[in-house]
Amino acid sequence: MRSFLWYCKQLLLNRLILWALFISNGIGTVYGYYWYRNQLIETINHKPIWQIVFVPDSPTASLFFTIAIGFLLFPPTSKLWRGVRKVIEALAVVTSVKYGIWAIAMILAGTALGDPLEWQHWMLMSSHLTMAVEALLYVPFFTFGLTSLVIAGLWTLLNDTMDYSYGIYPYLSYRLDPHITVVRNFTFSLTIVSFVMGLLAYIAARPGRGMSRTNRK
Repeated sequence: MRSFLWYCKQLLLNRLILWALFISNGIGTVYGYYWYRNQLIETINHKPIWQIVFVPDSPTASLFFTIAIGFLLFPPTSKLWRGVRKVIEALAVVTSVKYGIWAIAMILAGTALGDPLEWQHWMLMSSHLTMAVEALLYVPFFTFGLTSLVIAGLWTLLNDTMDYSYGIYPYLSYRLDPHITVVRNFTFSLTIVSFVMGLLAYIAARPGRGMSRTNRK
């Protein structure tokens, strides 16, 4: 078991793998913001400008993970940036798991109500599943602690509140519109589940049960 974990660490922390993840997630992030372009324009034109922060959910999660991988490639040395790193890593985990699962669930829910399942949907589901999986895989190598994880959970709950209080949640299939209350409740519940999954992954990687973790907040 120890040798298996050692080989996993060598693979996941290989700089070629890290660069591949950094570049692929960076490209995916740019495409994600492009995918949200119409909703971003609508928000800018018809809603208070501050709401735009809460509009692009999945690409922002991908951005957090991309930056987190960047910190693995180039670890910050200053105390300030080490603190920033912890929060971004925690955000990367909670939001990537949450929106990775959420997108898949919304596509499948629309399909169950009559939407055709097209190749674009398969692409989106595979990319969002990858978001969730890769975030959990890298928890042992991230530096965040419980405080940062709680901050990430609270931020994600705030994002949910903004989405469903001001109607800035991601565009959904029209077939889901009559079920928006169910979607809202599922979204809030999934945030809690994602936080718990991040917490369990964090606990599993604590000293004595995985990679060494010290001075975490």
